[in-house]
Amino acid sequence: MKVTIALFLVFLVQVANAQQKGWKLHSEKDGVQVFTQPAANSPFKAVKAVGLVETSLSRLAYVLMDVKTTKEWVYGTKICSLLKQMTPGDLIYYSEVDLPWPVSNRDFIIRITLTQEPLTKVMTIVAENMPKYVPQKNGIVRIQKSYGIWQISPIDNKHVRVEYTLQVDPGGSIPAWLVNMVASTGPYQSFIGLRKQVKKEKYKDAHLPGIVD
Repeated sequence: MKVTIALFLVFLVQVANAQQKGWKLHSEKDGVQVFTQPAANSPFKAVKAVGLVETSLSRLAYVLMDVKTTKEWVYGTKICSLLKQMTPGDLIYYSEVDLPWPVSNRDFIIRITLTQEPLTKVMTIVAENMPKYVPQKNGIVRIQKSYGIWQISPIDNKHVRVEYTLQVDPGGSIPAWLVNMVASTGPYQSFIGLRKQVKKEKYKDAHLPGIVD
């Protein structure tokens, strides 16, 4: 993907802003920047992934809300199922994360709510953890604490800027140093997966109701 001088300058501004707010650049590859930051009252660092995706706002919104296909592109996802759909931009889903033995798999229940600012067209998706929404399963550790937010901004008629921030405590006995060491892997792999996902033929004419390009 070709990046114009203007888009390159946008990235420089993003890096500067992130560093000013305490974020530290952890890795940069294929146009995806992954930042980490110590989190208050937790040994697990917050993670932020930033990059461009070649797509429209409405198509990207549709893909992100199509949680039944999350397994196709989100790193480590074993199961993902829709539990309740209130509106096209407001739903609750269940997901199980596949982890290598001897670590137990994790699962979580998330409510995601999508809104769009009318003037700037910037979309925001807030992911709210709902650990008690369904009973826990034997042999799987339920994630009790997490917070995620997507901020998606139009750049031109072919690209959007995606910024995803996540703070999660995986629970159980996974050492914090190990989680922090591989913090960039999941966000990077998921970002690359998202770029491929929006290009799939099944999303060619996808449009989420209420989203304006």
